[in-house]
Amino acid sequence: MRIGVLTGGGDCPGLNAAIRAVVRRAVVDGHEVAGILNGWAGLATVGAPTTVPLNAEAVSGIIAKGGTILGSSRTNPAGREGGLDAVEANLRDLGLEALIAIGGDDTLSVAAALAGRGAPVVGIPKTMDNDVFGTDACIGFDSAATTVMEALDKLQTTAASHHRVMVVEVMGRDAGWIATYAGLAGGADAILVPERGADITALAQRLTERRRHGTGSSIVVVSEGVRLTDQVEEAPEGKLDAFGHPRLDLRGVGDALGRRIEEMTGIETRVTVLGHLQRG
Repeated sequence: MRIGVLTGGGDCPGLNAAIRAVVRRAVVDGHEVAGILNGWAGLATVGAPTTVPLNAEAVSGIIAKGGTILGSSRTNPAGREGGLDAVEANLRDLGLEALIAIGGDDTLSVAAALAGRGAPVVGIPKTMDNDVFGTDACIGFDSAATTVMEALDKLQTTAASHHRVMVVEVMGRDAGWIATYAGLAGGADAILVPERGADITALAQRLTERRRHGTGSSIVVVSEGVRLTDQVEEAPEGKLDAFGHPRLDLRGVGDALGRRIEEMTGIETRVTVLGHLQRG
């Protein structure tokens, strides 16, 4: 059997390890693997997309590398006319009898659409957001949470030295898994997640009480998808991805929260946006 494998969506630790596992298992079972470059963007290209042969030698030494050796994209062939037709045509032209798609809910939604048309597709859940239904832990989540936890550990000391509130914005989109797990493990004093919303007044009161009782510093972890009542929610014009998601880094929830905390408490507040460090 000739199997295609691709990676889609945001990169994260563990992608190359997953590719390696697929290839090594396939080789043992006597199958051929073709790596499809640049995710659905590559496979939806009219005409033969670029592929690379993947064997045991090709995946040797990649297990500890971040990112993905196949490249990735946020492309939605199911969202444009003829997109899935092009994917199916390319699968036939490449002689692929099965496809393995490694990605999050967006990548897997395209895989599901293909499967609904009869294509033999297997999805491997990968997302640092950890929000794929039916999974306990997705590829990339543990490493991202560990990165945030280590950052919180370092920020504790500078917050204490200057008696500040440190607001730390983390990824996760509409899910608070990274903020919750890393915040608990890293000793955060407050954690704000999209599922619960943000009561800034209650947060300010808590931080003020901590200061009044002699605690000089506080760490507040906020997930990028948290909605603040006094913040504009609309994404800037043209800043939606192919799946209709706004770029949350442009919302600046951490900066907005930091300003509000300082205004309401009078406590000097600093903001750290960990951003793409979490993908490394």
